[in-house]
Amino acid sequence: MKIVVLAGGTSTERDVSLVTGKNVYAALKEKGHQAIILDVYLGYEGDIANIWEEDVDWSAKIGAISENNPDLQAVKALRPDGAKNFFGPNVIKLCQDADVVFMALHGENGENGKIQACFDLNGIKYTGTDSVSSAICMNKSIAKELMAYNGVPTPAGYHLKKGENSENRIGYPCVVKACNGGSSVGVTIAHNEDEYKAGVEDSFKYDDEIVVEEYVKGREFSVGVIEGKALPIIEIAPKQGFYDYKNKYQAGSCVETCPAQISDEKTKEMQKYAEMGFKALRLKNYARLDFMMNEEEKIYCLEANTLPGMTATSLLPQEAKAVGVDFPELCERLTKLAGRDE
Repeated sequence: MKIVVLAGGTSTERDVSLVTGKNVYAALKEKGHQAIILDVYLGYEGDIANIWEEDVDWSAKIGAISENNPDLQAVKALRPDGAKNFFGPNVIKLCQDADVVFMALHGENGENGKIQACFDLNGIKYTGTDSVSSAICMNKSIAKELMAYNGVPTPAGYHLKKGENSENRIGYPCVVKACNGGSSVGVTIAHNEDEYKAGVEDSFKYDDEIVVEEYVKGREFSVGVIEGKALPIIEIAPKQGFYDYKNKYQAGSCVETCPAQISDEKTKEMQKYAEMGFKALRLKNYARLDFMMNEEEKIYCLEANTLPGMTATSLLPQEAKAVGVDFPELCERLTKLAGRDE
C-alpha cells in the first residue's frame, strides 16, 4: 500500500510525534509498503510526480526526543506563507493519493478531531478513531463526565475556564492539568495553596480550560484496547517524580512491567473498565486508557489517548508484544483497520 505517515505539527507533543512517525515508517517499510513521512505543518515542496517510487530514507533527519518542550515559534517561522493554512504544501494532495494515512500525530490538531474531520470531507482513510470521539477524548472534562455516566470510575474533580473563580474545591493534594493536551504537559501535583495557584497559572498557559481533580496515591497503569478488546495491562513506575513529559519519553526513566503484577481479579476489573471506557467514549479501532490504583486497590480511569505514542518507550507496543504481536505487525494491523469500510 501507499501510506503517508503524518507527523510533526504544532502541538507541544511535536517531537514525540516525529519519533513515532520515524518508528512507524521503518516498520511499514519493513512490511513492504510504499511509505513516506510528512510533517503535516511543514509539508513537502519538492516534485511529487514520482514520490512513491523514490528510494529515499524519509526518516533520516528525525532525531531523538528532547527533555524539553519543542520551540513551536521556531517551527512556525519555517513557513514563509504565514501559515494561514495549517496543512503544509502538498499534504492534502499526497494524503488523497495514498491508500491510508497513518496518524502519527499527538496533541492539539492531531488528536482533537479537526484533521480527522477534514480527511473525512476529502475522502482520506486514516488510522485511529474518528473526528467525534477524538474531540470528546481531547477534552478531559467531557471525557470524565461520559466515563462516569457509563460506570467507569474517575477521580473526583471540577472544570475551570480562564477568568472563573479558581478557588480550590477538593483540598490537597490535587492534580491541576490543561483540559486539552497530552504527554503530561501543563500538569501539576499541588500539595498546598501556593503550588495550586502556580499550577493553575501554568495550565492556563496551554489552554483556556483546565481540570482539577483529587490526587490518587498509588500505582499507575495503562491498558491498550484494539477493536474493543483490552490488551495485557502495563504498570508504569517512574524512578523519580510522576509520569511527566520527561519520564514518558526518556529511556530508563521508568520501570515498565507488562503484564502488570497484580491479581487476576484486579486485572480483569481494569481491563473491563478499559473496554467500558472505549465504548463510552465512542472510540473506534484502537486507543489506550490510563489508570491509577490507590492503596486500597480502588481503580480510577484518568483519560483515554486516541493516538498513543509509538516510540521505543511507548506503552501500546509493549502491550501488543506481550501477546506475541511485534512492532511491525502492530503497525500493519492498525493500518489494515484504517482501510476497512465501516
